[in-house]
Amino acid sequence: METDRLLLRPAEPSDVDDLRALDADPEVMRFLGTDGASSVGLVGRPGYWVGVERANGDFVGWFGLGDELGYRIRRDKWGLGYATEGAKAVLRKAFADGRERVTAQTMFVNEGSRRVLAKLGMTHVRTFFVDWENPLPGSEHGEVEYEITRAAWLDTTGTPPPRAR
Repeated sequence: METDRLLLRPAEPSDVDDLRALDADPEVMRFLGTDGASSVGLVGRPGYWVGVERANGDFVGWFGLGDELGYRIRRDKWGLGYATEGAKAVLRKAFADGRERVTAQTMFVNEGSRRVLAKLGMTHVRTFFVDWENPLPGSEHGEVEYEITRAAWLDTTGTPPPRAR
């Protein structure tokens, strides 16, 4: 998949060092803790893509859609709109492939991800509380779930996604 600035492609063994570095950054993992799934496990996994800058091939992070929308972006690429741009491409593909609803979850205190989800046209569905064995700072404020339906996507984008063949 391509966006204006990103190429999203399946993760390859050559991406392992970048994926490990992503997981090793404590700020990237701040809202995931040590319970966050290893990014290296995405290599060869359907529904997950590595994002690289089209202009220079720099690794940006990963984007995916398993049970829910997810992404993890290199810290030095934060604030550049890549999370929204890549996640929007994933949503476009999900709806083109016939999905009717996509959800995403994050910690309530993760304001950056909540902003991205809102920019994607996703709406807050609920706040819930999980009794974590090793709670992260801020977990006392709960987790939030967002969603976007195919109909809402059409309203937001103004055009239907292409149909999968």
